Amino acid sequence: MNTQSKKRRPSSALLLLTSAALSLGITSANAAKQITGEVVGVSDGDTVTILSDGDQIKVRLAEIDAPEKAQAFGTRSKQSLSDMCFRKNAKIETSGKDRYGRFIGRIYCFTPGVKTGIDANAEQIRRGMAWVFDRYVTDRDLYRIQDDARDARRGLWADQSPTPPWEWRKANR
Repeated sequence: MNTQSKKRRPSSALLLLTSAALSLGITSANAAKQITGEVVGVSDGDTVTILSDGDQIKVRLAEIDAPEKAQAFGTRSKQSLSDMCFRKNAKIETSGKDRYGRFIGRIYCFTPGVKTGIDANAEQIRRGMAWVFDRYVTDRDLYRIQDDARDARRGLWADQSPTPPWEWRKANR
């Protein structure tokens, strides 16, 4: 019997883990799932609370980083996200959870009577109310949207030298 025709059998530990993951409804490494509900809270420019089936679920908008509350444009960024999503139905395509237990995802907020939702992650970038979070970005189109906002000097790009939130947090620890 040659070694190429030998089939490797999964270890019993791998089979046990796979079985446990499937029984918990986890179908990928990132535990991706879709959540729908009403946006009942906006903590800042990149975090919302969704009421879904009676549960309040915190969601951190993926791939973007908004100014902190005490930072320049922090209040305006939060207001922008509120105007877009507060008290509206939303669909979140999650990609996992962060270290604080919040779901991370792309959020689409729906205006009554409109079939397509606004991609709040991209819209925050378009309005100049958040940065593309280089460390976590997977949607490269967000860079083009950010470049357009910067060129038009929208939102935080009106400042001469805006400070990204990750640098602001590091300096203010």
